[in-house]
Amino acid sequence: MRILLLGPPGAGKGTQAKLLKEKLSIPHISTGQIFRKEMADKTELGLFAKQFIDKGELVPDQIVVDIVRERLGHDDCNEGFILDGFPRTETQAVELDALLTEMNLKLQAVINISIPEEVLVHRLSDRFTCKECDAIYNEKVDKCIKCGGDIYTRADDSPQVVRERLQVYNNRTQPILNYYARQNRLQEVNGNQTVEEVLQEIMKIITKH
Repeated sequence: MRILLLGPPGAGKGTQAKLLKEKLSIPHISTGQIFRKEMADKTELGLFAKQFIDKGELVPDQIVVDIVRERLGHDDCNEGFILDGFPRTETQAVELDALLTEMNLKLQAVINISIPEEVLVHRLSDRFTCKECDAIYNEKVDKCIKCGGDIYTRADDSPQVVRERLQVYNNRTQPILNYYARQNRLQEVNGNQTVEEVLQEIMKIITKH
């Protein structure tokens, strides 16, 4: 099963992707996690990406496309994958279709998790992230409950940067929804529900394919 999860920052794509990974036994490919690891390791790619991410801007298309191309070539993607955080522009969406066509593959489910902006600002401004495993908490904890890692507030989770990120999303990422909708490939899910309810809606869509 090849799944694409779309939606604004804070919609719960990462949470749902991890749950789907466990249910379907396919890899969760998060460009955000890849970039955060590169930044933590202070690689050339990480330092380059940090300039954009810390300001709430999108990393240039070609850099992201190249990273996804490399990742989809791994053997663990043979039975499918869950894409989260890519594509973020219509150009990237076109590139993804071209890449999958080269590999004789196609997306089987394109799902958008939608949620009101004010709910997103509240969610993102009040969350804490584990440096080691990327687990997210909505209240302060001393150590990560899952792995014992250190907890921090991401630079791009301040209210001002959150609103900037959402503005970038609306300006540059919203056209992706139009791109997939024009092809009758887009499925909508209400993200303003419990994690379990959102997962149930997603599974209903997936089981139809």
